Amino acid sequence: MAKTIQAIRGMNDCLPTQSPLWQKLESTVKRVVSAYGYNEVRMPIVEVTNLFSRAIGEVTDVVEKEMYTFEDRNGDSLSLRPEGTAGCVRSGIENGLLYNQEQRLWYMGPMFRHERPQKGRYRQFHQCGVEVFGIDGPDVDAELIMMTARLWRELGIDKHVRLELNSIGSLEARAHYRSALIEYLEQHIDVLDDDCKRRMYTNPLRVLDTKNPDVQAILGDAPCLADYLDPESKAHFAGLCELLDAAGIEYQVNQRLVRGLDYYNRTVFEWITESLGSQGTVCGGGRYDGLVEQLGGKPTKAVGFAMGLERLVLMLETLELDDVRRSVDAYVVTAGEGTMLAGMKLAEALREQMPELRVMNHFGGGNFKKQFKRADKVGAAVALVLGENEVSENNVVIKDLIGGEQITIAQADLVNKLKEFI
Repeated sequence: MAKTIQAIRGMNDCLPTQSPLWQKLESTVKRVVSAYGYNEVRMPIVEVTNLFSRAIGEVTDVVEKEMYTFEDRNGDSLSLRPEGTAGCVRSGIENGLLYNQEQRLWYMGPMFRHERPQKGRYRQFHQCGVEVFGIDGPDVDAELIMMTARLWRELGIDKHVRLELNSIGSLEARAHYRSALIEYLEQHIDVLDDDCKRRMYTNPLRVLDTKNPDVQAILGDAPCLADYLDPESKAHFAGLCELLDAAGIEYQVNQRLVRGLDYYNRTVFEWITESLGSQGTVCGGGRYDGLVEQLGGKPTKAVGFAMGLERLVLMLETLELDDVRRSVDAYVVTAGEGTMLAGMKLAEALREQMPELRVMNHFGGGNFKKQFKRADKVGAAVALVLGENEVSENNVVIKDLIGGEQITIAQADLVNKLKEFI
């Protein structure tokens, strides 16, 4: 007997019982971002590896350890995308969307990172990203945060997330801070774990968000990034906080928040939940004003965020907010000579007149008991019953599968009557 083939570890199927919740989440996201005038862009899943190493940073965990990288038949190094911003910037440059223009874009789809799979973190995962190009002020930073706040309200999770903010300043300001931080960490080298020691010279700001409690203890006396910020970054951050205060959005300034990718500058933010244990970040983003130029385009201001859809689905399930519309509204039950064809014609007429209605025909025969049992199993609200008498008289029986009521009406009146049940 042949060995059963299984899915790759950390790459999961989305089953029919799970897909309605995913569809609800995705449609809510699309509705919210569209309400702000943002347009969808779709990028390839595979890009040249150099795109990510240049954009994300050679010494980040993503590039060093987590990317799915391979050579194609031409010997070119390609990678499955580990995040969406780099590909979005590449697309904008290549297609002439960015220079001297404003663009407000969003995308949604699978990303790939080879890391240890755990609840809420998989090797194939899905993100929605939003990116804005060509706008400099803190007002658009505030809009992106307001957009995410609206999304949480529409999903019903706004009471279960909190916002953390920081400014990491300009590249020049961070260079001065970097030197001071390295000097401080060198004085505590005996406390640092191997990961922090590795990062200390290559990407020392990442030490700030370590989860090691011993290292966290010494960071309390470390130099403060806020003391090294340039005046423009301070003014930008103050303007952002003022706008959020005026909008009534609560936030906490976290001076250790730096984000994990090298391209960020000035504003960085994360939405965090306590509902998922250690996997608490559901959305993060910030400014990356130098990335377009870094990837070969003209200097362009940019800001964006990405949210993990698996974690949002997990939140909705954990908080028992996973109620979704039933997959079938009306189930067509038939019995007798010529009734199956009549039932199919009735269902097609309903789909034509009520495009939002979900109608399923019963196939495979069976008595009424079997067919009603199937209607209950698929979660239909009503059964539409056609026997030989109903077909000959152009009638149909509506059976309310929730309340139990049953009525016989003319097929011509079916559309109006169904609106009372569904």
